[in-house]
Amino acid sequence: MNKKFYTLVAGLLAAATLLAACATPTAAPSGTGGEQVQVTVEVPVTVEVPVTVEVPAEGGAPAATAAPVQVPVTFAEAGETLQTVQERGRLLCAGNASVPGFGYLDPDTQQFVGFDIDFCKAIAAAVFDDPEALEVIPTTAQTRFPVLQSGEADVLIRNTTWTISRDTSLGLDFLGVTFYDGQGMMVRKDSGITDLEGLAGGTVCVQQGTTTEKNLADVMRFLGVEYEPIVLADAVATREAYDAGRCDGFTTDKSGLVSQQILLAVPEDHMILDATMSKEPLGPSVRHGDNNWGDVVRWVINCTLNGEELGVDSTNVADMLGSDDPVVLNLLGVEGDLGLALGLENDFCAQVITHVGNYAEIYDRNLGPDTPFNLPRGLNALYSNGGIQYAIPFR
Repeated sequence: MNKKFYTLVAGLLAAATLLAACATPTAAPSGTGGEQVQVTVEVPVTVEVPVTVEVPAEGGAPAATAAPVQVPVTFAEAGETLQTVQERGRLLCAGNASVPGFGYLDPDTQQFVGFDIDFCKAIAAAVFDDPEALEVIPTTAQTRFPVLQSGEADVLIRNTTWTISRDTSLGLDFLGVTFYDGQGMMVRKDSGITDLEGLAGGTVCVQQGTTTEKNLADVMRFLGVEYEPIVLADAVATREAYDAGRCDGFTTDKSGLVSQQILLAVPEDHMILDATMSKEPLGPSVRHGDNNWGDVVRWVINCTLNGEELGVDSTNVADMLGSDDPVVLNLLGVEGDLGLALGLENDFCAQVITHVGNYAEIYDRNLGPDTPFNLPRGLNALYSNGGIQYAIPFR
């Protein structure tokens, strides 16, 4: 009696499932409601679904439940940005033109150079095997987000801080931190100012439309320091106002202060205070919703970090293709199909490191000891060297 009852319930549930899945109106059979139930129970086709668990395996043991089938999602199903970039034949990267060391339009060569620009080149190398298949779109603090949101650029790499409001309300996805930074303050050495409290009653030059502006207000309020902000439109105007003596202090990310200091009339007359006013994790962002394109940018970043961790650089990448280390072979695409899962060639990381270098090469070329900045790695050293840069593995 119980067996018949459960068979009846299983049949009804399975039949209802099939009808819902078909989503096609079906005319009700004639007769009473009781007759309809009798007819449904007599149809055994759908009862096969629950019965599969009951079918004995060889030897009389119950059959194991089948493992769920994982269906791979291709890049074409995930989003269109990669295809758009490939069809266009070049990457559109929203960058900076006025921050030496990070994003700067060299007046002598009319070429964009810098740490952030090299990550633009790295993405182009991954997609096209050509770091020059790239157009840098110079943006300001006010225009950078609209340029990305509107589709005028494929990616934004412009000393931009990852925050919750930008990650959510602006419709962006940040793909990692390429540079860990913090807000600082520059003053004149002969001013006698040695800390933020020394700016009481003074003026501070700050750029409009940045996290810097709000951080300054928050920190000074917390310290109880009364000051007058002089808000300027962009980095150039902010630096020039400070250099002209309009402000007692000049605040932005410490990396930005280092790069702007060399452009002052007499750089050695200025110093950066020890105080760090905020956390500023800087990194690339893309439009929210295209997971595949976000994955491409994310794994280009991780490619450069993995290259440094594993000792793969632009001078030895060809030799490393013959490595007996399976981790290196995965990274360079000799083994596995990790690139194809992104819609790229399997050797996309080898292309990145060959053309642009690993993370250490990118850092040293733009900010290291042989540059005017000589900016210590600090937090941007690998975790194994006292920093917090930590690559996600290729496997």
